[in-house]
Amino acid sequence: MKIIAIGRNYTDHAKEMDNPLPEVPICFLKPDSSLIKNNKPFFLPDFSSEIHHEVEIVVKIDRLGKNIKKNFTNRYYSEIGIGIDFTARDLQRHCKKEGLPWEIAKAFDGSAPLGKFVNKDNFADINDIPFRLEINGTIVQTGNTGQMIFPIDELISYVSRFFTLKTGDLLFTGTPAGVGQVHRNDHLQAFIQDELLLDFYVK
Repeated sequence: MKIIAIGRNYTDHAKEMDNPLPEVPICFLKPDSSLIKNNKPFFLPDFSSEIHHEVEIVVKIDRLGKNIKKNFTNRYYSEIGIGIDFTARDLQRHCKKEGLPWEIAKAFDGSAPLGKFVNKDNFADINDIPFRLEINGTIVQTGNTGQMIFPIDELISYVSRFFTLKTGDLLFTGTPAGVGQVHRNDHLQAFIQDELLLDFYVK
């Protein structure tokens, strides 16, 4: 199982990070050791003083596929979920400044809390799904899949050119604006529409 993540897939987030809009999807990988399941807590690492939350829609791949045509990608997933792409922003800034890869800022252990999944057929339109993140009861990020620069089906087609997709692979599809730092004892709750699918604490 692998985790393929997409960066800068929402215009407002790219702007808040002072980054140009991408012409093609920006992809990076996370190892399976980054996953946190079953609402277990996230422990702040000792190598960063600036861990940021990034809530994202997650797609679970359920068929083997390579070079998938866009009009067939809907056959390769049946469930949609939600997760957090935790980012060590201080490490990321340093790596970007030095022109270095920034996996240590994105792919560290525990950097991908993952919520429950729901059947995609529950949604009338895969490109019109609202989602949000609340911290301590306050909404900090809101998004809609219709705001993606590269929609879900286009992402699957694109990444399958480079990576053979296998059953159980996860696609983190990018975060909307509103990213920010988390602190010890913060309570994070992530929703698709109004259904709570991820609920955990920062320790």
